[in-house]
Amino acid sequence: MFESSPRRRFIAGMFTAGAAAAPAAAAPQTPSGALNVRDFGAVPDGVSLTTAALQQAIDACARAGGGTVYFPAGRYLSGTLFLKSRVTVHLAAGATLVGSKNLSDYPVTVAALRSYTDNYTDKSLIYAENVEDVAIHGRGAIDGQGAAFKGPYKVRPYMIRVINCRNVSVRDLTIVDSPMWVQHYLACENVIIDGIAVHSRVNGNNDGIDIDGCQKVRIANCEISSGDDAIVLKSTLDRPCRDVSITNCVLSTACNALKLGTESNGGFENIVISNCTIYDTRLSGIALELVDGGVEDRVIVSNITMNNVSNPIFIRLGNRARPFQEGGARPGMGKLRNIIISNVLATGADGAGCSITGLAGHPAENITLENIRLSFRGGGTRKDAAREVPEEAEKYPEYKMFGVLPAYGFYCRHVRDLTLRNVHTAFATPDERPALVADDVENLKLLQCDGFTPPAAGPAIRLVNVKGAFVHGCRAPAGTRTFLRVEGAATANVCLMANDLSAAEKAVETADGVRREAVILEGNRGAA
Repeated sequence: MFESSPRRRFIAGMFTAGAAAAPAAAAPQTPSGALNVRDFGAVPDGVSLTTAALQQAIDACARAGGGTVYFPAGRYLSGTLFLKSRVTVHLAAGATLVGSKNLSDYPVTVAALRSYTDNYTDKSLIYAENVEDVAIHGRGAIDGQGAAFKGPYKVRPYMIRVINCRNVSVRDLTIVDSPMWVQHYLACENVIIDGIAVHSRVNGNNDGIDIDGCQKVRIANCEISSGDDAIVLKSTLDRPCRDVSITNCVLSTACNALKLGTESNGGFENIVISNCTIYDTRLSGIALELVDGGVEDRVIVSNITMNNVSNPIFIRLGNRARPFQEGGARPGMGKLRNIIISNVLATGADGAGCSITGLAGHPAENITLENIRLSFRGGGTRKDAAREVPEEAEKYPEYKMFGVLPAYGFYCRHVRDLTLRNVHTAFATPDERPALVADDVENLKLLQCDGFTPPAAGPAIRLVNVKGAFVHGCRAPAGTRTFLRVEGAATANVCLMANDLSAAEKAVETADGVRREAVILEGNRGAA
């Protein structure tokens, strides 16, 4: 069953161009029906460059109508390999595809489908374009030897780049040490990435998985430790990233763990992320960004735990407006709407705070945070609480882009239809900032929020120019000095109903300039 068949030996002989056959006794065992790369002259010593033999095996498999190209245990040094339709590359346990350290072994490959990533790199270890039914499977590994590459983008190859392909499957592999992005899937349809491990922190731009303008994508059961964003959705061309499911992943990164953006030209639609654990992450655990036009619509993130993650949640609608092709027209203002984030537990966040921000006249819309429990470092001062936050419309989006926020928990500005339900925030060291600041927010709902740990000074909640707010079923924790402060001449229709404010020294504080009828209190305990 596992011996090389006469047909396979005949095909191998046709494509090895006279390579000496290995002695029969030394022939590796091969699954029935697969083509063994050793039969094509591939040398598994990790030293001999074996690109040609590996490519011959792939080409032979494709010409035979498709099938499996089998890598038995060993180290196979290679430059760029081009995948073909209906070919599965299978790396057996103990087999490692090793990327060459010589840049000349990676020919320049310019994709027919153009996007902003043309500016990043034109070289890859594994490359596929305009093919279908391709797979890379097995318990083996791919080692990019990424530390050997120094310099700007185009002298650092991707490890896997798949463009405009259908029915793509990557399973069970371990992928380590990329020179650039680990994996880039551009404008593909029906992509499955399941059960892989990515360990790559040896160079710049070591994104774990980049899904770019693709549709029908399933990422599951992956473990990623990366130097750049762990799992990131992009849209670097004029089509959306659509119908994507990410689940059951364990992530750690020197940047963001779960990210949409920054490139957003085509937008993001129908995205579901669930059941992930995130640890030791330098930037945000969840970063939803739209700054280059497009529409970000219908995104659900749920059941996420985080520990030692600097910033749990960052949502940003901005206007960097970078075109998807160099020299092209700048995109128009995008839209970010219909976002639900629920069941998130995070500890060990830093003192900057989380933010949900749009731009004046261009609010983020329909944002719901539900069953959220976050613990921050604290340490904010009254000066921090009072600072004016710059708009930074064109700035690259990261959670620290505004500096230390006026709220230790959530700073929300230029948002329409914002709901916070059962949200708890706390800090490890005393903080003098409110738990929540809402500025230029329309239709705000605070429901069953009884865990806003009060600041050492000032209000627990601060509303500035909020038009339409409903605060219901909330409780002021013990030690609350002022539960709610209302500011701004534009503030209107702020209603507090059926809240327990008995533990607060003062229920509501109204700043000068706020109309008396702007705040309504009905049926609250301790709200006199």
